[in-house]
Amino acid sequence: MFSYEDRIRAVKLYFKYGGKTATVVRELGYPSGKNLRRWVETYQKLGDLPKRRLPTQRYTLEQKRTAVDHYFGHGCSLTVTRRALGYPGSQLLRCWIEELRPGSRRMVTSTNTSAPFAPDQKRQAVTDLCARQGSAQDVAKKVGVSLSMLYKWKDQLLGDEAYRSMRKRKLVSPGDEHAAQLERIAQLEQQVRQLQLERDILARAGDLIKKDQGINSLPLTNREKTQVVDALKATYSLSELLRVIGLARSSYFYHKTGLSLRDKYADVRTDVVDIFNSNHRCYGYRRIHAMLCQRDIRISEKIVRRLMVEEQLSVHRPLRRYSSYSGEIGTAPENLVARDFHSQAPNQKWLTDITEFQLPAGKVYLSPMIDCFDGKVVSWSIGTRPDAQLVNSMLDGAITTLTDGDRPVVHSDRGAHYRWPGWLQRINAAGLIRSMSRKGCSPDNAACEGFFGRLKNEMYYCRDWAGTTVDGFMHELNSYIHWYNERRIKLSLQAMSPVNYRRHLGIAT
Repeated sequence: MFSYEDRIRAVKLYFKYGGKTATVVRELGYPSGKNLRRWVETYQKLGDLPKRRLPTQRYTLEQKRTAVDHYFGHGCSLTVTRRALGYPGSQLLRCWIEELRPGSRRMVTSTNTSAPFAPDQKRQAVTDLCARQGSAQDVAKKVGVSLSMLYKWKDQLLGDEAYRSMRKRKLVSPGDEHAAQLERIAQLEQQVRQLQLERDILARAGDLIKKDQGINSLPLTNREKTQVVDALKATYSLSELLRVIGLARSSYFYHKTGLSLRDKYADVRTDVVDIFNSNHRCYGYRRIHAMLCQRDIRISEKIVRRLMVEEQLSVHRPLRRYSSYSGEIGTAPENLVARDFHSQAPNQKWLTDITEFQLPAGKVYLSPMIDCFDGKVVSWSIGTRPDAQLVNSMLDGAITTLTDGDRPVVHSDRGAHYRWPGWLQRINAAGLIRSMSRKGCSPDNAACEGFFGRLKNEMYYCRDWAGTTVDGFMHELNSYIHWYNERRIKLSLQAMSPVNYRRHLGIAT
């Protein structure tokens, strides 16, 4: 029962903290949230809380004296008094005894009435236990504690391993050198077994969970630890494995039951692996999630990320950055794009540049023309030399895709390829508008550089090209760009490829 002061304090704190019930309960330690809300409702209705009335007397003073006299007259037994009189309860009778005869009832609740044992007493008791001649029960009785408490002190001060070694040394006589050597050998064998067990745990963690050999078992999740224990319990005892790996027995059986259940994402897992492998192993979880939605598979992106981690599906990342800038050679037109790589319609802004691929068999160069509207590669040329023919043939192919009235801005860096007479002649004949980046500033052509980065991440860096000929690589590169235009989905295009996006908008491709 809570006093009036306690209840009114809780209500005032409730209003002070803006109606946060949990905060009030956490600070005061009372009441329950339901009681607090009931007190607040009463306070809001009445403007105050009703004060508690003293409970009515259920038993008279004569009945209390009768019960107390019976208690002391019949062996001081609460149960006998309650059964004989039919009242009261044991707790109420204790209160009456303390009220009418204060200090007359003393109960002994333990055989140990002294203060808690000092550390020196515990240490001496453990020493007597280890050096005893008789039974451990005799030692516990002598100290005045239970047998389980005595062994608990022993575990706290010595541990199981130290206690076993003490018992072994006790059996060896001081002059028996051969027995001492055998004992030492047994200890070394135990240490070797311990090290072997730890090594096997790390090895199994590397095999089953695909983690490095040098990992520590502590960062492993309980589910991963359960997998390791299951793999080694045919060789080592379960208790030994659980102790070394640091896993509670109940946690082990809980996760073992979970591992035995059927994987509800087994079919989705197969689809995720298939999408990843069939798209140059370059799709992240967002694109894979979009592809799954197209297949009417509705799961969250977090599930896709988790499945990719479990299946070891990771997109390769480059180890170095590439720059093709070769310096300023003369005057150049203004930067008309000004880093605005958005376009409202096709054939308004084109971007171009040259990138290099280093292969064991030689070098290959790519010169594409990128449309800012949807990132489609309008035209491209692939060769073994970054010369005028490479860029001029690419520009000729791009011009053939234009319709009447199209005069796109062609933006490039300040390379010599885009200042040669052949390039300028073709630009002027088609009525195109030139634009160039600033000196040594690749972010001015970031959209084209981004295309090169995606291309190399998804197709070039993640594969070993040893043994591939230059012609074979050029064929692979040409196939990738076709796939990029026709099949590779972009989330910014409503999870469609550039070609499909134009068809969706009714634009001729």
